[in-house]
Amino acid sequence: MSTGKLVQNGVPDIGRRIQGKVLVIAGSDSSGGAGLEADQKVIAAHGCYAMTATTALTAQNTTGVSGIHHVPPEFVRKQIDAVFQDIRPDVVKTGMLASAPTIEMLARACEEHDVKKLILDPVMVATTGAVLLQPEAVEYLRTLLLPRTFIVTPNIPESKLLLSDAGNEPTEIHNIDDLETLARETQKLGPEWILIKGGHVPFKKDGTVARSPEEKELIVDILFGEGKITRFVSPYQDSRNTHGTGCSLASAIASNIARGLAPVEAVRAASQYVEAGIRTAPDFGQGNGPLNHFHSVYTLPFTPGRFIDYLLSRPDVAPVWHEFVNHPFVLAMGSGKLPLESFKNYLIQDYLYLVHFARANALAAYKAKSIADIAAGAKIVTHINTEMSLHLDYCAGFGIPRAEIEATEEQQACTAYTRYVLDIGQSEDWLGLQVALAPCLLGYGAIAQLLHEDEKTVREDNTYFKWILNYIAEDYTTAVQTGRELMERHALDQSPKRVDELVKIFIHATKMEIGFWEMFPYE
Repeated sequence: MSTGKLVQNGVPDIGRRIQGKVLVIAGSDSSGGAGLEADQKVIAAHGCYAMTATTALTAQNTTGVSGIHHVPPEFVRKQIDAVFQDIRPDVVKTGMLASAPTIEMLARACEEHDVKKLILDPVMVATTGAVLLQPEAVEYLRTLLLPRTFIVTPNIPESKLLLSDAGNEPTEIHNIDDLETLARETQKLGPEWILIKGGHVPFKKDGTVARSPEEKELIVDILFGEGKITRFVSPYQDSRNTHGTGCSLASAIASNIARGLAPVEAVRAASQYVEAGIRTAPDFGQGNGPLNHFHSVYTLPFTPGRFIDYLLSRPDVAPVWHEFVNHPFVLAMGSGKLPLESFKNYLIQDYLYLVHFARANALAAYKAKSIADIAAGAKIVTHINTEMSLHLDYCAGFGIPRAEIEATEEQQACTAYTRYVLDIGQSEDWLGLQVALAPCLLGYGAIAQLLHEDEKTVREDNTYFKWILNYIAEDYTTAVQTGRELMERHALDQSPKRVDELVKIFIHATKMEIGFWEMFPYE
């Protein structure tokens, strides 16, 4: 049914979804589960933009590391400078720093680039207990980087190593209170916040250290900063898929800080992210497998700005759409052979449809969430009123008076279509209603374009050629484009499941359009 310029203003909000920028300074992992590769996956999964400075290349897989190639500190510095000179990061996150010269260089770089948000994953002690940094490098990390750190994320052995390097006797862990004491002691070395990762020491439910595999019930991480302790407690998971857990946690924290979260909220969200990553791990490899970094990420089946193109090209939509825009009623208008009485009856039913079209748009205004969209909906209804006056004038040219139109009963196809749209408006959200109205808006523009470009279309002495021209006119094509852009913008916020639901609405509404043509003889 005809709509004129009946759409709201709106353009796709494309390219504005990056929520923060994070520079990761760390080593690589050729197996993809840890290091820079894991960092970039985590950062992308959090909607942030990842940049890297590589400190070392590794040859490794889930069973172990077979080789390390250290990148010269001066080249690491070149990478860091290149990033800061162009796309300044909101947060810097470090992983494997490999050597004392690299740590010394990084401390100078942080000072010169005025880094305010440094998330330091010490990477000093492996899960196996192996020490990954030489004593001199540990000292440099403690004295040069910790005082510049916003949040440091050591595991329990790393925290003890830092304290021992400072000449302090670390607290032995017997219960959760001891873990809190360890956090307080380590935080005195200079970072604003410290997160002690408790994965090395599972606890029983009573808060004491588990002494046997059967007693392992809880994992407790302790965050300390600004004089406050926060406990993050999660169920113990007996999983071999923990490769890259530390890297992933620190990168999740860095991403959350870049997105504007406060430390407690950033760590809580990151802990939950990693817990789910372990729980849903893909079980890759023969050793300690990687996390599932994408457990909360979904992929839309279309690219930004291409929802309508995707919709019309789907195999379940395309045949129905083709039947609608190439219906014999439409082709008969192009040839000029459509019976005049059929066209006149179509005009009457189209007017009756527009009454309910106005109701649907009033309902859309009610469902809108912003005052701008509410006002736009009201404007559409006002425009429909104007269009209906013009429609009456057009009908008068065919000898159809207003009284006859308003006295005519709706045919069943018209009633079925309009009530379907209104039912969608009642039961679905704003976008669902727009999709129910879309076959009308998009279809009339497509039909007119097809007929106008078809060499077989009769232009001279064709009663219906003016109808074709009305729907390729600039005002209508602008309306179609505006309506498309509005749906494209909202489509980006939908889940894949919701997209499938919208497709079903569109198919059914298109079938209703076909039913509208079928009301009138076309031969």
